[in-house]
Amino acid sequence: MLNDIERCRRFSRSVTTVVGALDTSFLGRGRPLGVARVLNAIGHGRQDVAEVRSYLGLDSGLMSRMLRSLEDEGLITLTADEQDARKRKAELTEAGRIEFAEYERLSDERAHSLLSPHAKTSQLLDAMDLIASALGKKQWQVRELDPRDPVSLYCLQEYYAELNRRFDTGFDVSLSADPEATDMVTPRGSFLVCFSDEMPLGCVGLKGTDKGYAEIKRLWVSPAARGMGLARRLMQDTEDRARQLGINVLRLDTNKKLPEAVNFYRKDGWVEIDRFNDDPYPDYFFEKVL
Repeated sequence: MLNDIERCRRFSRSVTTVVGALDTSFLGRGRPLGVARVLNAIGHGRQDVAEVRSYLGLDSGLMSRMLRSLEDEGLITLTADEQDARKRKAELTEAGRIEFAEYERLSDERAHSLLSPHAKTSQLLDAMDLIASALGKKQWQVRELDPRDPVSLYCLQEYYAELNRRFDTGFDVSLSADPEATDMVTPRGSFLVCFSDEMPLGCVGLKGTDKGYAEIKRLWVSPAARGMGLARRLMQDTEDRARQLGINVLRLDTNKKLPEAVNFYRKDGWVEIDRFNDDPYPDYFFEKVL
C-alpha cells in the first residue's frame, strides 16, 4: 500500500500529465501551458500586469518573457496605465481575442472528456473543488457584496438548504427576522463572501439593528473549504467591518443541531447570554464586545 506522501506524489504526477503541464504545445496551440495561462488571465479581464503576475505566482523575469512572446505574436498590447505610469496594462488584440476563444473551446472540450467517462461525476467534482480550494488558499479573497447579489443568493440558498437538512423541524427563512437581509446592506450592516478563483466558498452577514448591537447572521462555509480556517477568517473580517461602521457589540444565535458552530463560538471568545430575540430556531445565544 502507498503511504500518504506516495499518494500525494502520485496525484501530482497524474495532474501534470492530464493538464498538459509538460507539453511544449498546450492544447496544440503552439505555446507551453504557462504562456497560455497568461493569455487566459488577460482574456478574463486581468489587465494589470502586476495583478496577473501575482495571480499566477510568477517571478517578474519569467512574466516579462511570457508577455514579450505574446506581444511578438501580436496577441496582446502593453501600455502604461493612464492613472499610474509605473503600472503596465495588457490587453488582447483582435488576434488575441480569437486565440483566447479557441483556448476556451478546447479547454471546455478537455474538461468534458475528463468528466464524461465517470459514473460518479458529482463526487469527482466535489473532490476537485476540495483540492482546488486547499491548493489556492493563499489566493482566497473576501469581498463585500449586496446580500441580494446573485452570488450572495447562491451562498444563502446553500446555507438554507443545509439548515433544512439538519434541523429537526426543517428551516424556513421567512420565519426568521429580516428574511430579505436588507439590514445587511452598507452602511447599516455588511455582507461578506469569500472567493477562491471566482468560486464562492462561504459567506457571513452583519445585521445592523437599533438596539445598541449588531448581529452576526448566516455564517456558511462550503464543504469544499471546511476545516481550513475560513469560518474564523470570515468572522475576523466581519468584526473588522463592524469596527469600521462604529459597531462595538455583536450578538449571534445558533441551533443545537450545529454543535460545531457552538464549539467554534465558545473557543472564539463569545460569551453565552440569555435569549435576545423571538426567532423560532436558535437554542444558544452569544455576545462579544469588540
